[in-house]
Amino acid sequence: MLIAIWAQDENGLIGKNNHLPWHLPNDLQFFKEKTSNHTLVMGRKTFEGMGGRPLPNRQTIVLTRDKDYQAKNVLVMHTVEDVLAYDQANEGETFIAGGSAIYTEFLPYCEKIYRTFIADSFEGDAYFPALAWDEWQLIAREAGKKDEKNPYPYYFETYTRIDA
Repeated sequence: MLIAIWAQDENGLIGKNNHLPWHLPNDLQFFKEKTSNHTLVMGRKTFEGMGGRPLPNRQTIVLTRDKDYQAKNVLVMHTVEDVLAYDQANEGETFIAGGSAIYTEFLPYCEKIYRTFIADSFEGDAYFPALAWDEWQLIAREAGKKDEKNPYPYYFETYTRIDA
């Protein structure tokens, strides 16, 4: 099953110079809890923005058009079809983890969304692609704990695709 997971500000911003524009440890913990022991799919820029190494306890797929690209301890794939075939062949969940172009490619195939909505605005250069929200149903929304380490108001949201 394909699941999109991301955090965004109130303007749809998701990145700045291939990094998150905010520091929200509780969101990072949420991401870890949801994705551990599953597969992560991301583009090359997102992967390199995370330090160019896979996260622990996750199979990482880097999707790139560069046929010569190599990275240690990850699967490198070159087409959406390759990733879809991998997902079909494996039990478990495959998480789409960015960036913008990767979300655009895979959202039509996703069955679930985990979105952290940060009720604040930031500066950056990458935005979540336009999404037909009428195709999705909000099934859970939980306010995150705001404290000195997590200074912004934020919400963990779960959506499922509405059957056509």
